[in-house]
Amino acid sequence: MSFESQLEDFLADCSKLIVLGVGNELKCDDGVGPFIIKRLKEDGIENKKSLLFINAETVPENFTGKIRKEKPTHLIIVDACLMGGKPGDIRIVDKHDFANIGISTHSMSLSFFVRYLEKDTDFGIIFIGIEPESMDYSENLTENVEKTAYEFIDVLKGIIL
Repeated sequence: MSFESQLEDFLADCSKLIVLGVGNELKCDDGVGPFIIKRLKEDGIENKKSLLFINAETVPENFTGKIRKEKPTHLIIVDACLMGGKPGDIRIVDKHDFANIGISTHSMSLSFFVRYLEKDTDFGIIFIGIEPESMDYSENLTENVEKTAYEFIDVLKGIIL
């Protein structure tokens, strides 16, 4: 099943969506999550069809209260993720596979973050991982990762709008 089909299936019964971008914008491709959130906000589609875009940077745990208060039906977490693929590869990562992938720039493990959010809530959560090319200090994404970021934005907008 293609990435687009998986995302479409996940969002099939969505009535309120939060997209949470996670990452360090000063470490090249690790900033892909915040990059995506900034571009989505620039498009001006937030607040249409109950959409909320959150740039969590490296502290997603700071937004657990806001996420719970918003009562989404669906949450998408987007972050750079070392999955052993080619730079720019994108996939939905099962929450049970978090232990097997490299997500290390955040103060709280994302698996713990997801378990915490799932406690006493009733919304769907998926994690979108994008394979980084570089995690060196730089404020710009590499070409492959930036291309994938825009492709993800286009796919998401095609599904939700």
